[in-house]
Amino acid sequence: MRSRKKMGLILVLVLALVFSIWTIYPSRDQSTGMVHALEDFEAVSNTDDESSYEHYLSMHASSAKPDNVIRIEGESYVRADGGAFEVVQGYEGLDGKAVITPETGSIRWDVPVQASGLYHVRIHYYPVEGKSSGIERRLELNGQVPFRGADVLLFDRVWGNREEDIRRDDRGNDLRPRQVEQPEWQLASFRDSAGYFEEPFQFYFEKGTQDLTLTSLRESMAIDYIELYQEEDVPSYADLQASYETRGLKPAEPVMLKVQAEQAASKSSPTLSPISDRSSPSLEPYHVSKIRINAIGGINWKLPGEWIEWEIDVPEDGLYQIALKVKQDQLRGIYATRSLTIDGKVPFKEMKRIRFNYSPSWQTQVLGAGEEQPYQFHLEKGKHRIRMTVTLGDIAPLLRTLESSVLELNEMYRKILMITSNQPDPLRDYQLERRIPEMTEVFQRQADTLSSVAAYLEQATGEQSDKVAILNAMVVQLKDMVARPETVTKRLDTFKINVGGLGTWILTVREQPITMDYLVVSQPGGSLPDANSSAIQQVKHELGAYVASYTEDYDSIGNVEQKKDAITVWITTGRDQAQVLKGLIDDSFTPDTDVSVQLRLVPPNILLPATLSGEGPDVAMQMGEDIPVNYAMRNAAADLSKFPDFEEVSGRFRESGLTPYRYNDGVYALPEQQHFPMLFYRKDILNELGLEPPKTWQDVYNAIAVLQKHNMEFYLPIEDTLNNANLVPNSTFAMLLYQNDGTFYTEDQKKSALDSEISMDAFKRWTQFYTNYKFPLKADFPNRFRTGEMPIGIADYTTYNMLTVMAPEIRNLWDFTIVPGTELPDGSIRHEVASATSAVMMLESAGNKEAAWKFMKWWTDEQTQIEYGREMEGLMGAAARYPTANIKALQQLPWPVKDYQNLEKQWKWVQGIPQLPGGYFTGRHLDNAFRKVVNANENPREALSDYVLYIDDEIELKRKEFNLK
Repeated sequence: MRSRKKMGLILVLVLALVFSIWTIYPSRDQSTGMVHALEDFEAVSNTDDESSYEHYLSMHASSAKPDNVIRIEGESYVRADGGAFEVVQGYEGLDGKAVITPETGSIRWDVPVQASGLYHVRIHYYPVEGKSSGIERRLELNGQVPFRGADVLLFDRVWGNREEDIRRDDRGNDLRPRQVEQPEWQLASFRDSAGYFEEPFQFYFEKGTQDLTLTSLRESMAIDYIELYQEEDVPSYADLQASYETRGLKPAEPVMLKVQAEQAASKSSPTLSPISDRSSPSLEPYHVSKIRINAIGGINWKLPGEWIEWEIDVPEDGLYQIALKVKQDQLRGIYATRSLTIDGKVPFKEMKRIRFNYSPSWQTQVLGAGEEQPYQFHLEKGKHRIRMTVTLGDIAPLLRTLESSVLELNEMYRKILMITSNQPDPLRDYQLERRIPEMTEVFQRQADTLSSVAAYLEQATGEQSDKVAILNAMVVQLKDMVARPETVTKRLDTFKINVGGLGTWILTVREQPITMDYLVVSQPGGSLPDANSSAIQQVKHELGAYVASYTEDYDSIGNVEQKKDAITVWITTGRDQAQVLKGLIDDSFTPDTDVSVQLRLVPPNILLPATLSGEGPDVAMQMGEDIPVNYAMRNAAADLSKFPDFEEVSGRFRESGLTPYRYNDGVYALPEQQHFPMLFYRKDILNELGLEPPKTWQDVYNAIAVLQKHNMEFYLPIEDTLNNANLVPNSTFAMLLYQNDGTFYTEDQKKSALDSEISMDAFKRWTQFYTNYKFPLKADFPNRFRTGEMPIGIADYTTYNMLTVMAPEIRNLWDFTIVPGTELPDGSIRHEVASATSAVMMLESAGNKEAAWKFMKWWTDEQTQIEYGREMEGLMGAAARYPTANIKALQQLPWPVKDYQNLEKQWKWVQGIPQLPGGYFTGRHLDNAFRKVVNANENPREALSDYVLYIDDEIELKRKEFNLK
């Protein structure tokens, strides 16, 4: 009897398990149904959002598409405001006139429209030399931005390798070719800069004279003309193949044209420079231990709209096949997509979406090999340009759908948060389904949407992967919260994590990297090189690499030849940064000064023991703010103010950048980077709450009341205390201190000034944010800003780079500006903040101080800093935008004009924090006093007074140690 009961219980559990799996992973029939449902859903996914392009198209779905071309000459504009617009004849070889539009201002044309309807719009433009970034414009029709996406239109520059041949250093390693702009006149349609729409935008124009306005957001461009037109229909391959037969086209004679991918003729971005891949000995060219530039793409060729173009010279007319040696080893469970054009035209529809499935090894992919026979391309004798462009293809509607889902789920999360707070009472029933009636409906709708997306991906790739697992986890949670809404409050944390995971999923899938070794154009059916190495080649490769690990010098970068004047420079950042720097040294510094530089990549903590043992460098780069003065006390750093041209060189920086390096009437380093705080805010959420970005601290207090009423938070930075020994003074406290004429130290630099009334008041106000207003002591601001929990906060301005790259779903929904200030009796507002810097310093033991000074002057020069900043951004993308301390160089880095103006406004208010003997106790004990108040409820004045005594004792002790009066 018991055994029967056990068997029955087991059977019930098994059935339950099967049922649960069935609900999570639907059958193929269900999947097919879901895919069809997804396709139906895509058609109307964002039509409810009145600012979306889908809604705009649905509003004009029945409009005609007139088949006439309307051209507006650039120089025939009717109005230009806010910039120096200029009409030029024959600009850069143009036959006629063009208008040069600067990086600020707007220009308007009258468009004579004979027939109402939807039109595509294209522009014939030339990228004027500027800051080397993409050109951005906002489009308005009759004074209105027609839809979201038209507010930021992106136009490419053209880049290429500076030298035709790959150069090598004196150790036999290939040097990455520098990328230079190769500007040319281009004809480009107005498209979605995010790549979510494959076809160019369509705009509705009424019959009559219409206004078309372009407003500059970034960079200058010359405009020849703008045209309203209709895109030509692209035939399918089947139709094109039938035309081959009627035209009597024949397969080409046996030929194999192999083009090395790294020898691309042009590209859309400096990030698309050739790379070195050592994953297989089958790559061309190859060396077991030396660096060889042998591929292109990888993780740098991934964003929608980026393109690479190669030139081929075809020996005769005929039909050819195209094969690519590629590797797509980044997107498991999904695929990368490219479109292909030949001489600017898509040959047939199938070339709009070329799919590259996941494979960890190199593959030779013949285009169309999955069909009955590979695709055949008709090429006439002579030179042709083959361009491959990153496109989202089939993934685009999924990403649009999911981006909409993330925004809606985040909005629902905020609505729940307004009722429960982020620490809900586990014993309380908040009756969310009654107070937010649409909650379960939203959860059910989004669960269905995510199920459809997951089913589509499973069917498209034929496998389940981590990409689908994230979606399924979210589906399970949403369905369960629909079934049991009373559990929502207990699951808010996991719900937020899952929604954040969806945002990251969008970011990951939107990136479509592939790596290319070469492409081959040959007669149809011709034999192709093997993409993989043989077993013998692989064994030789592994053995050779093992031996090379003992014989090759991987610490030195680039040329190591010693000239008469030679210096050693240590750098502590990554190899990419070191290689870029060495390239600049070999290109411009050594040829101009005849000083050779041995650049070594070292760990950050090695400088002190090396200096003590007499093995240190002449110059050390990327040093922390505290190091130069600490070395100067011990006579280990050289005083730069003794050089006759120091005053001229110091004019490159703001005084705030030099302040930490001044000591005993000397200056012991030059600033390389300078960071400072800015105020970040979500425009959409502040609009919902009826708030403006706060201009004063009183505005902050007013905003806090509104935010906390809705269970949202204001962010103020708290430094990580893991490294308490070198803790810098808190930036919020420094703001409050400097805005009220306070200082950290007395004028003679012998004591702390934190016992002054100004300091005490600033400290009390700072701690009250955490005692009275309950600000969090630790928070992941970028992620909580992304979800909307912290729609406003103060953070280092480099957070801008992070948000630009990691939060695509909130693009155009946030901004940054100067920090809140202290209002004076006359109504003016002070916005002081403290900065943090890194430095380049010369060691006192440098053998050739004149040569070392030449290097430091060259490195901190405006042009070098601009080139380094652009190279780093070109190599690693917008996330690596360089926070240079050089005033003029920052102006020339590729910031949008409005954003740079905000930076410039704040930079004028920046102050540096002095460094002095024993000063390392200031940040440490300021934090200790803060923790005493916040954690132990101690009186702020008493807590700070106690720790000021420790700071003064340490300063006095160090002054005695170094015999300072």
